[in-house]
Amino acid sequence: MGSGWRLAWRNLHRNRLRTRISLAAVAFSTAVLVICYAMASGMMEQMSRSIVDLGFGEVQVHATEYMVARSIHETVQGAPEILSRAREHGVSAAPRAFGPALLSMNEHAAGGQIWGVDPAAERELGELPKHLLRGAFLGEGNHRRRVVLGAKIARTLGADIGSRVAIIVGAVDGSVSTDMYEVEGILKPVTEMIDGTAVIMRADDFGEMFANGGGVHEIALSSHGRLSPEAVAALVGGVSRGQDVRTWRKLLPAAAGAVDMVGGSTAIVGMIFLFAAALGVLNTMLMASFERIPEFGVIRALGATPGRIVRDVAREAFLLGLVGTVVGAAFGGVIAALAQHYGINLGSVSMSGVEMSVWRPKLSLAAIVVPIAAMWVAALGASLYPAWKAGGLNPIQAMNHI
Repeated sequence: MGSGWRLAWRNLHRNRLRTRISLAAVAFSTAVLVICYAMASGMMEQMSRSIVDLGFGEVQVHATEYMVARSIHETVQGAPEILSRAREHGVSAAPRAFGPALLSMNEHAAGGQIWGVDPAAERELGELPKHLLRGAFLGEGNHRRRVVLGAKIARTLGADIGSRVAIIVGAVDGSVSTDMYEVEGILKPVTEMIDGTAVIMRADDFGEMFANGGGVHEIALSSHGRLSPEAVAALVGGVSRGQDVRTWRKLLPAAAGAVDMVGGSTAIVGMIFLFAAALGVLNTMLMASFERIPEFGVIRALGATPGRIVRDVAREAFLLGLVGTVVGAAFGGVIAALAQHYGINLGSVSMSGVEMSVWRPKLSLAAIVVPIAAMWVAALGASLYPAWKAGGLNPIQAMNHI
C-alpha cells in the first residue's frame, strides 16, 4: 500500500465513531441492495417462468381473428407446417383446440373451457402436466373419456379423482354433444382463467365431441429459455403467414407489466438506499475536511497541488466505500442465499393472474457486483464536493482557520 493510501487509512481513524457510523450506513445499504436485487431477480424469473412453463409457452400462434371472438371456427391454418418447423429447430410445440362447454355433476353445474391436447406434447412443452394437486395428467396409454380439471372448477362441481362429470357442448356442425367423463387429475392453482374454467382432455376426445375435423386453435411454443420469445416468433414466422403470432408479453400485457414493475420498484428502493449511503459518506468527508483545513493549508504551503488534496480525500471515500460494501455484500449475500434455499412462504398470492406460493430470491454474480459498483460510485460521487472544497483552499487562510 502506497503512502497516499496509508495516509487515507490513518485519516479514517481520526474520528472512529463517525467513521463507524458511515461504514454501517454503507454496509447496511449494500446489504439491502443485494437482498433487493436477488429478490427482484427471483420474483421476475419465477413470474416469467410460471407463465411460460405452466401453459402459455414463450410464443403462441392463433388464427388472425381467434383472439377477438374466440370462435371455434377460427382454426390455425398450416398447423402441421408450423409444428414441423418448430420441432426441426428444437422448439417444443403443443397444438391445442378449445371449445366452450357446460359441466354438471349431481346438483352442481359450471361453465368451462374444454382443451383438446396432445398429452406427450404438453409434457415436452412445460410443467403443467406435473402441476397436479391430485391424480394424473391424461396418463400413458389410450385411456379415453378422461379429463383434468382446474382447481376452482373442480371445487365448484364438488369433483374429485374418479368422479364422473357430464359434459355438454355445441359441436362445429351445430349439433349438441353430450358425454360422461371421468376426472383423472386436478391441477394446482395456476392462473385464475385456468383454475376457473380449464377442462383438459385428449385431442381425440375433443374431436369426437366437437366434430372439428382435427383443427387446432392454438399452438404453444417454447425453447425453454434457449432462444428469446422474439426469436421463437421469428422462427415460425415464415410458415405462419396470415396467422397471429405473439410472444407471451403481448398476449399477457398485465402480467408482463407486473414483471417489469418488480424491476422498477427495486430500482426505486435502490436509489433511496444509495442516496442515504451517499449522504453518510458526504457527511463524513465534509466533517473530516473541515477538521483538517489547517493541515491542508500547511500541505498547500509546502507545495502540494490542489489535485493532491483532491486525491487524498477521494482515497478516503474509496476506502470507506470498499470496506462498507465488502461487509454489506457478504452479509446481504448470506441472507439472500438462505432465502433462496428455504424460500419465502407467501401462502397463495395472485399477481396479475399468476399464482405464487413460494418466493425464492435468485442470488447471482450480478446481485453482488451491481450493488457494490453502485455503492462505490455513490461514495466517490459524494466525496467530490468535499474534495473540491479542500483542493480550492487558500493556504494562508487555511492555516489561520480555527
